[in-house]
Amino acid sequence: MNNILDEAKTLQEVIVKDRRYIHQNAELGHDLPITSEYVINRLKEMGYEPQVITDSAIVALAGGKKNGRTILLRADMDALPILEENGLDYKSTTKNMHACGHDAHASMLLGAAQILKNHEDELEGTVKLMFQPAEEQLSGAKAMIEAGVLENPKVDAAIMIHIFSGMPVPAGSLLVPNGGYVTSSGDMFHIDIKGKGGHGAMPNNSVDPLNVAAHIHISLQEIISREVPPSSTTVITIGQMHGGNASNIIPDTAFIQGSIRAFDEKEREYMKNRVVEISKGAASTFRAEANVEYRMECPSVYNNPELYGQVHKINVDLLGKKAVKGFDTAFPGGKMTGSEDFGYISEKVPSVMMALGGGSPEQGYPYPQHHPKVNFNEDVFYIGSAVYANTAIEWLKLSK
Repeated sequence: MNNILDEAKTLQEVIVKDRRYIHQNAELGHDLPITSEYVINRLKEMGYEPQVITDSAIVALAGGKKNGRTILLRADMDALPILEENGLDYKSTTKNMHACGHDAHASMLLGAAQILKNHEDELEGTVKLMFQPAEEQLSGAKAMIEAGVLENPKVDAAIMIHIFSGMPVPAGSLLVPNGGYVTSSGDMFHIDIKGKGGHGAMPNNSVDPLNVAAHIHISLQEIISREVPPSSTTVITIGQMHGGNASNIIPDTAFIQGSIRAFDEKEREYMKNRVVEISKGAASTFRAEANVEYRMECPSVYNNPELYGQVHKINVDLLGKKAVKGFDTAFPGGKMTGSEDFGYISEKVPSVMMALGGGSPEQGYPYPQHHPKVNFNEDVFYIGSAVYANTAIEWLKLSK
């Protein structure tokens, strides 16, 4: 199996070249014309017949020459609307930035694609390569599922790798979280508040939506402090409050936007319902109206316990016991409070999310994901390619 690691290392320069091109041409959401064209051309160069199944979403198949099961390898490709502050030769030429490592994910999966093509006749089944847009919007995986990514052939298992920087994890370490929920759900809400505008000197003739917004904001925090068990890891965050445009005018309307994070599904649904009840109740108390809309809803990633055991052993055999660590190395309690739309995949098929150390502060990588100066140690990218490819090869053997 170490031969796969050595083989991946010979592809290191190509993997880095792919990453730098994608990094320079950072694109957002579902619309990734430059990125998707590049990935498609690279796959065709290797001998694949990639398909675009929905907006910029690419699927390609390796193997299938022998009867067996199907494993999906997923990488995301979209960037963030952040202006990069690094002075790199390959700095983004757009106003966007790959500040979450999706450029590395896509290039590592391209490296794995080459390894799998080299060993295609040996594959005991099929490997489905999933290059996904719009992870940052928590909508790309859902769109690809609706477009049939888990069918034809039917997917039996799925894995993903996320690279991290700025954490106390040595570059090249592989984090494999235990079975169970490993990321929080993510539900983004928008609250419209309708009052009655008027002159600031005569508030009695108006219904102040800003006053309502303030009471809703304060009241929502009571869900966490008084309604959810202290042992629970749950978060409600208000990210935007807007209304009015002058100091002496009471506006007609205001709005609030925020998010809910949870690991427990019952607590998630409870909080979603309470946001609606509290918003409408507070508005009614002050003679206004409120409407709550959930504009983005993403489930938690669930690491299948049985698949976790198989994937963990496969990667210990590949990298050695010291290089494979638990998620608690980087995240207290072994869970990540951020959200990841691979959760949609893990709802449908047994799945495992892994993470690759991309550089710690001690190694000169102090900035975390979503920071305009974040960067990753390119020297370890081949490890991600090896993990992708080798996990697929060995799991197909186990599942015969």
